Order: sequence, then C-alpha cells, then structure tokens
Amino acid sequence: MMKSLRRILASIDLLLVFLLLLLLTGSLIILSTASYNIISGDPYHYVKSQAIWILTGLCLLMAVSFIDYKHYQFFMWWIYGLCIALLLFVEIFGQSVRGSQRWLYFFSGVGIQPSEFAKIMVIMTFANFLARRKDHLNRVRDFLLPFLFVAAPMVLVFLQPDLGTALVFAAIFTGMMFIAGANPVKFGALIGGTITVGIAAIYLNQASPEALPGPLKFLAGLPLPLKPYQLQRILGFLNPEHATSDLYQVEQSIWAIGSGGLWGKGYRMGTQGQLNFLPDHHTDFIFSVVGEEFGFIGTSILLFIFCIFLLRCISVAMRSRDLYGMLLVAGVVSMWTFQIFVNIGMASGIMPVTGLPLPFITSGGSSMWSNLIGVGLVFSVYARRERAMF
Repeated sequence: MMKSLRRILASIDLLLVFLLLLLLTGSLIILSTASYNIISGDPYHYVKSQAIWILTGLCLLMAVSFIDYKHYQFFMWWIYGLCIALLLFVEIFGQSVRGSQRWLYFFSGVGIQPSEFAKIMVIMTFANFLARRKDHLNRVRDFLLPFLFVAAPMVLVFLQPDLGTALVFAAIFTGMMFIAGANPVKFGALIGGTITVGIAAIYLNQASPEALPGPLKFLAGLPLPLKPYQLQRILGFLNPEHATSDLYQVEQSIWAIGSGGLWGKGYRMGTQGQLNFLPDHHTDFIFSVVGEEFGFIGTSILLFIFCIFLLRCISVAMRSRDLYGMLLVAGVVSMWTFQIFVNIGMASGIMPVTGLPLPFITSGGSSMWSNLIGVGLVFSVYARRERAMF
C-alpha cells in the first residue's frame, strides 16, 4: 500500500500542483472584485461560472494526465482534422459577437470558442510532426512544411477575425521550431525578416506618394489583410495620435495600475474597475484590477507565481524521456508565455490591444478548459519521465 502511494506521489509534480492551485484560487479572488458591479442582481455571477469551469476543467486535466501522451501520436491526423473541422464550423455556423465570428453556441446559450482548443490540438499534432523531422530542420526550405502545417489553422482563426489568437499560433510555431532544432541563425533571420516586412508594409500603407522615393511611389497605400480596427490598434500602439476607441481603454487601464501604488487601494476599493470606467475589466483588462486594488506588491506576486510556474514546466520539458514530450510542453509554455506577455503588456500600454486572455485568471470557459488541458499534457509528460511510472 505504501509502495503504491509513493509511486503515485512520484508521478505527480507537487510544486506544479501547488502553483496551479494558487493561480486558480487567485482567479476566483480577483474575479470576486473585478466582476462585482457588472451584474447588479447577481454580483457573483462570473465567480460562480468560473468555479464551474475550473472544477470541470480539473476533471479534464486529470483525464488527460492519466493518458500516456505517446498515444496522441497515433491519432495525429484525426486530431488535426478535428481542429480544422471545428474552425470551419465556426466559419459556417458560428455566431458573431462584437463583429467577430468566433463562437459555436449550443443549447441554453452555452457556447465554446473553438480557437482556444485549436491551440492545444495544434500543439499535440505539431509536436509529432516536428519529432519525425528531427535533424532535418537545417535549411530554409525545411521550414516550409512545418509552417504550412501551422498556417492552415492560423489563417482560419485570422479570418474570424481574431488577430490576437492567430499570433498565438505564430508564437507556438516559433517556440516549438527552436526546441525541435531548427537552425537558429537561419530560422532567426527568417523570423526577423518577417517582422521587418510586416513593419515596412504598415509604413507603406500609411505613407503618401510624396514621402516615398520615385521607384517606391506606387507602393503608397499598400493594402493590408487587416480589418480597419485591427490596423487602428497597431497604429495606436505605434503612435497614440492614431488611436481611437482603444485609447480610452488603455488610458483607463494605465490610470488604474498607476493609481494602485505600492500596496493598492484595497479589495473592492478601486474606482476604475468598481465604477466600470474600465471596459472588460473581468476579461481582457483583469490585470488592471490587480494593479489598482492590490498594487505593485500584488502584481509582483502574481508575476512571480507565473514565472515559477513556467520555469517548472520548462524543467518538466527538459526531463522528458523523448523529443515528442519535450515539444508538447514547449508548445504549451510558448502559448502561455506569449499570452501572459501580451495581456500584461496590453494592460500596461506597451503592447497593442489584442483581446488575449490572461491564462488561468481571465473569466472564460473555453480559455480555462484549454489551459487546464495544457496542464494535463504537462502532467502526463512529467508522470512518464521514467518508463515504468504506473
């Protein structure tokens, strides 16, 4: 009996469990103040919903962690096909919310955001795709097939339109390619060149013919595959004079974080969040509520927990028994790291407004489920770091 108990405990990363519980508990505490004045008749509506998503998500986490992650390799194309099918269903049957068609709704108004689960499915399948190409990612042309693999779901998400989530796919692709052994010089140059071309395209889109030298005058007003509001968000970040509606959100967010000072104004004592001056303060801008009510100390504690959580996941990846497991964890860590960086940067005014949720903290069922499934994958890799764990 004791030997079985020790074996089970050895298969569980207790530090990772502890950090996850801290984040989930923090989510409920933060939401209990961030969403308190949103629905006057039910101040704890979002807290109760989040608690349900957390409990059901933990069941998914345990189910995924008990499955040997190696089994996903045998169903690679089935999982990838399901990913594409879900995103196509959104294009055909999805309902539009705030101008974006991202949701599939079922009975009683309950819906899911397939793009959240598509991120996990891409990680599960792309890890196997890259593991099969070990030591064959040295030439630039070797990067083409991996890019096309990720580009298909990424483009479908971009067309919803959802630029923020599409960029998460790009972050997953970049992180996993480096871990898979892509030539760092060639792949790094390719990524840098892509970013340079993107910046140049935005400049040409806004430039007048008079501002360009003769041979380039015809490129003035270069069309971009972006919605007007997406372009305005980027321009607003690069030059606040171009900002429109998003400037109000960012200003209120910066004011909320700055007014919190060292210790914060106190639980439910914030003005920007409690008086609803700050839009989306229980979703996209929930970090602003942390800054306003819990101050620099509160935000530092949250960032410290995130940092230790991510470092622990990296440790799990390094101890994986094979490349596939390492790539699985690397993809999940790349997803979380990018979303944390962009969400906090957006709330602080140092990144464009993209609408990406803060992992484990932001209110939302699809996001919570996909993140907890991601943790399940990490646990599965940790439990099988040695061959005969259970």
